[in-house]
This record gives sequence, structure tokens and C-alpha cells, in this order.
Amino acid sequence: MALVGVAKRRFQQLRSNGWEDFLEKVKSFCIEYSIDVPTMDSKYEPHGRSHRFYPVQTIDDHYRREVFIGIIDRIHQELENRFDEVSRELLICMSALNPSNSFVSFDAKKILKLATFYPKDFPSSALRTLEIQLGTYIEDVRMDDRFEGLNNLGELSNKLVDTKKHEFYGLVYLVLKLALILPVATASVERVFSALYLVKNKLRNSMSDRLLNDCLVTFIERDIFSTVSEDDIVHAFMAMRKRKAKALN
Repeated sequence: MALVGVAKRRFQQLRSNGWEDFLEKVKSFCIEYSIDVPTMDSKYEPHGRSHRFYPVQTIDDHYRREVFIGIIDRIHQELENRFDEVSRELLICMSALNPSNSFVSFDAKKILKLATFYPKDFPSSALRTLEIQLGTYIEDVRMDDRFEGLNNLGELSNKLVDTKKHEFYGLVYLVLKLALILPVATASVERVFSALYLVKNKLRNSMSDRLLNDCLVTFIERDIFSTVSEDDIVHAFMAMRKRKAKALN
């Protein structure tokens, strides 16, 4: 999360003061490979587009504002969307469960804060019990040689089950399961939205919700559907109702 903050600040510095250096690098590249460099103060002439859709501007203005700054703003906005305040807080709290280096990242306060994001699973009484369990849990796993060398939450979860400690520290194990599920659930949602932009394009803008849902399922799970033979699809289609179907060549 610290590196995400650094990246955002770097993008802001690049946006404010990076154009001149970037332009010099582009010019050097063009000169090296014998590419014509236009006069940056001349009028920008759009290619293949009507001039009435473009404001009167210089080449420098076009590439500085619409290309250079425009791309930086899009990347910065994408970082903001993926790592907003809530997401950053969740990831920072999740890191407190990390078992690597003998649980050096353990922080009971952060884990309790992570639990507060799930009030249905952790009412106030459960939070008090979780706080007590965390103190005993960390002493127990640090002294247990079987928990040495763990590197991620998945290995920690498996080891807790193998040693039956998930029964003693039920609430700690529940927090751990929620931390493991969260990235998968978030990635699945992101995956669906990414597929939505590809499936529901301008040509398919008027499709029904049912057809859209079917197209999304087959597109997202295409690895599974690629294993289904055409004959099975035809047989399933014909079994839905009596219909005539031409034999496949």
C-alpha cells in the first residue's frame, strides 16, 4: 500500500513537471530512427476526422493535454478505483495475519478492525471474544514448531486445520477465511465487469438480460465450455423440444 501511494505521487509529479523531459526523449527516439518530428507550435491537423469536431490547438497542446496528461489521469483514476480508502484499509488489516517471518506482521488491533468490517459475523460480544483469542493464538503459534516456515494465509489456514487449532481459535480462523475469500470475490467481480465491456458492445446493446447473462457465462467460463463437444450441444438443444436439425458435416 505504501508503494501504491508512492506511485500516485510519482504520477502527479509526472503530470505536473514531466512533459518537457518526456518530449525530449521522444524527439531523441525519432531522430535515432529517422522519424519526422513535427513543429510543436504548428496547428494540429487531425487525420481522418472532421476538423469541426476538434478545437483549434497546437500540436504541443494536443499531445500534452489529450495524450500525455490524459493517459496519466486514466492510470491514476484506475489506481483510485482499485485502491480506494476502504480497499487500502482492508489490505493493510489483512497483512496483520501474515505468518511469514514468525508472524512478525501480527497486529491484534488491525485484525480486530478487519473483523469490524463484517458486523453480521462479529457482533460486539464476538469482538471481545476474538480479542481474547488473538492474545492466546499468537503465543501458541509462535511457540509451535509446526508453524515455522509458513509464507502465506493459505498455508496458515491449512496448518491450523491440520493441527486442529482452528477448533480452539474459531473466531481467528473465521477472520482468516474471510481474508482468503475477499480477494477471490473482488477478482470475480472485476472479471465480470471486464467481460461486460467486451460482450455488451454497440452491436449488442439491445440484448435482453437473459441473453446477456448467457453470453457472459459462456465468455467468462470459456475454458470449461471449450471442452464441451458440438455433438453434446446439438443433443442438448434437440432434447429441449421436438425440432428439426440438420446433421453436422
